Amino acid sequence: QVQLVESGGGLVQAGGSLRLSCAASGRASSSYAMGWFRQAPGKARSFVAAITWAGGSTYYADFVKGRFTASRDNAKKTVYLQMSNLEPDDTAVYSCAAGRAGNYYSAATYNYWGQGTQVTVSS
Repeated sequence: QVQLVESGGGLVQAGGSLRLSCAASGRASSSYAMGWFRQAPGKARSFVAAITWAGGSTYYADFVKGRFTASRDNAKKTVYLQMSNLEPDDTAVYSCAAGRAGNYYSAATYNYWGQGTQVTVSS
């Protein structure tokens, strides 16, 4: 089992920044990849970014447009999502997830999910 706990969400004005954290515990294997997804009210969950524990390879959704950066601290078993130049459309619950190799852009790849953290961007 892998437990994931997100933190760092909150309310920010458009153009502002937030850094989300996702701490992993339990049997978090170095072969896992960590994904970030988001879900806005009335919308489907969508992929945001992913990063591999081993090599730190990163993957991003097109809408990120260079505004978000995923990183990890292997010693702390924590991944981060630095979000900059936030827009009101970025308002959503952001969740991290852990899964083995596969299509990192697909939620089906991930077996473990955190509870999510709310990000609200005001205009």
